[in-house]
Amino acid sequence: MINSIDSLWKLSAKEVLSLLEKKDVSPSEVLDSSINRIHHVNPHINAVVTLCDKRARKHIKDNCSFKNTILKKMPVLIKDMTEVQGVKTTYGSMLYKNYVPDKSDLLVSNIEQNGGVILGKTNTPEFAAGSNTYNDVFGVTKNPWNLKLSAGGSSGGSGAALASGMSWFSSGSDLGGSLRNPASWNGVVGLRPTPGLIAHGPSKMPFNSLSLNGPMARNIDDLSIFLDSMVSYNLSDPLSIKGIKKQNYSRAIETPINTSYKVGITDSFGIFPCCNEIQNMIRDTSKLINLLGHNIENTFPSMDESEEAFHIFRAFIFYYTYGYLLDHHKNVKKDIIWNIEKGKSLNIADFVRAENIRTRLYENISQFFKDFDFLICPSSSVVPFSFETNWVKKINNKEFDNYVSWLMICGCLSLINCPSVALPTSIAKNGAPIGVQIIAPPYEEAKLLNFAKSIENEINISKIIPIDPRNI
Repeated sequence: MINSIDSLWKLSAKEVLSLLEKKDVSPSEVLDSSINRIHHVNPHINAVVTLCDKRARKHIKDNCSFKNTILKKMPVLIKDMTEVQGVKTTYGSMLYKNYVPDKSDLLVSNIEQNGGVILGKTNTPEFAAGSNTYNDVFGVTKNPWNLKLSAGGSSGGSGAALASGMSWFSSGSDLGGSLRNPASWNGVVGLRPTPGLIAHGPSKMPFNSLSLNGPMARNIDDLSIFLDSMVSYNLSDPLSIKGIKKQNYSRAIETPINTSYKVGITDSFGIFPCCNEIQNMIRDTSKLINLLGHNIENTFPSMDESEEAFHIFRAFIFYYTYGYLLDHHKNVKKDIIWNIEKGKSLNIADFVRAENIRTRLYENISQFFKDFDFLICPSSSVVPFSFETNWVKKINNKEFDNYVSWLMICGCLSLINCPSVALPTSIAKNGAPIGVQIIAPPYEEAKLLNFAKSIENEINISKIIPIDPRNI
C-alpha cells in the first residue's frame, strides 16, 4: 500500500480513509498530500482558485471529535458558488472578487460536522452560468486530459481538481447539467440528488428545486461516502426532508446486484441534436449493459416542450436572483444579462404554460418508471470542445442563438425531480472522457449508485485517474 505523502493523492478516498482508520497516516499528512499536489498541477489547470490551508490546519488541530466521523478529517474542495465562513467566495464575478462571508452555507457546515476539512474553492463560470468554466476573476479552467479543451461547467473546477488528484471530494451544483457535464468530461463522477436530500442555504430562493448541490468524486465508492457526509435535514431549508430514513449509501452499494434490471436508453429523446461520437458512445454503453445481463430498450419518456419550460424557469431564477444587476452590469458577461432580461419579460401566461409542461413531463417519467428501473442518456450532446469556445453554437444542422439550448439533454431532466448520476464511459477522439447520466425515480439514490458502480466496474477510466495534466 502506498502511503507516503507524495503518493497519497494517487489512492482512492476509500483507501485513504482505511489508512486513517488504522492510523497508518495522519490527517495532516493527507492534507499535505493534497496541498503539494495542488501546488504541482494547479498552475497548469487552474481548478483551485482559493486555498484556505491555514483554516484547514486549524480545523484538524481543534476538532478531536472528527476521529469517528464519516470523512475523518479528509480535505474537501467547495465550488466557488457556495459560501464558506472566512474564505473568499467570488461566484466567479468581478462584483464579488473580494467578498468574504461571515457564515457558511448549511452544506458546508454539515460536511464539516461529518469530518470534512475545507481546503479551498474551485473555479466556476460567473454565477455558474454556462458549461465552460472561465471568468474575469480567475481565468479559465482546463481539462487535465487535454489542456486544449474545456473542463465543462459550471462545476468544471471541481471536476478537473478531482481528475488531477488535487482532492478526493469536491462539491458541485447543478441547474441544467452543471455537475453532470463536467463529471463525465473529466473522467470523474457526480450526483444530482433528489431535491431536499441535501440541505443548503440560506438562499434567496429557498423553494427552488431546480438548482441543487451534489457530491463529486473520482469513483462511485468515493461518491457514496461523500454523499453520506452531505445528506441532512435542516429546518432552515424548506425543501429539506425530515421524514425520510437516512441511508448509508456507501454500505448500500457493497451489495452485489443479483437481479436483471429493465433500462431505457436514448441519445437524444428524439428531439435534441447529438454528435456522432456521442451516438456511438450510447450504442456501446447499451451493448455493455446488455452484456451485464440487463434488459435494455431504445425507449424513453417524452420530453417534448421541455426546452420551453426550462428556459422560462431558468430566466425567472436569474431575474429573481440577479435582477439588481440590470442597473449596473458593466462587469457582468452578456449571457447573464440576456438571461436576466428574458426573466424580466415573462408574464403570467408563460408561468402557467411552463408549469403545465413540467407537470406533463413528471407524469411521463412516473409512467415510464412503472415499467423501467432506470433511464440512460448522454451527460452532454457533444464531446469536450476548446476552452476558447464560450458555448456550442451548432450541433449537426441545429444552430443555437443562446448559451443554454445546447445543454438541454441535461436541462430537460432537471425539471422532473429525479436523481441522476453522471459517469464516464469512454474516451473521445480528442483524448477527453465522455459519458452518460443514469436517472432513477425520486429517493432511489442507493439503488442508482449500486447500478452505476456495476457499470463502472466494467470500465477502466476510474482506474486511470488521478492523472497528470496532458499536453504541458
